[in-house]
Amino acid sequence: MVDGFAYLDVLSWDAYHEGKHLQASVEKYKQQHGYYPEVVLADQIYRTRDNRKYCNKHGIRLSGPKLRRPSKNKQLNEELKQIEPQDASERNAIEGKFGEGKRRYGLGLISTCLQQTSETVISLNFLLMNIEKILRDSFCAFFCQMFSRKVGYLFNFKKISYQIWDVQ
Repeated sequence: MVDGFAYLDVLSWDAYHEGKHLQASVEKYKQQHGYYPEVVLADQIYRTRDNRKYCNKHGIRLSGPKLRRPSKNKQLNEELKQIEPQDASERNAIEGKFGEGKRRYGLGLISTCLQQTSETVISLNFLLMNIEKILRDSFCAFFCQMFSRKVGYLFNFKKISYQIWDVQ
């Protein structure tokens, strides 16, 4: 996930170790954006020695605890303790995107019979999630632009009610 957009890097029906695809995904990111990501927020399965070595080589911070003993430098340990909860909260956003795909877009309910059809349905669901994000961002930008100077507004989303009045 990059800037709220979900990408489908690997789709396979065979049993495989997900951690082996991290380097290829990072290289694909570099091809698309022209630079390596600053940080990779990954599950524990991706934190292998090879992946850590690769990330260190390219100046990428791989989230999660280190494989070695804590440093004797207390300041460094404190910085890492502050970064870990932030990484965990950003990782939750990524997992939430998958949950959203399952709940709102039916990724958990795909019942097509053919592999090619299933892959098409999954890809279309990702496309739909990204299109909806574009529309959501565009609407919010449009709405804020239209009403920021001319109209004051008060929203209460829990009750799904709103009031709009002219500011004069």
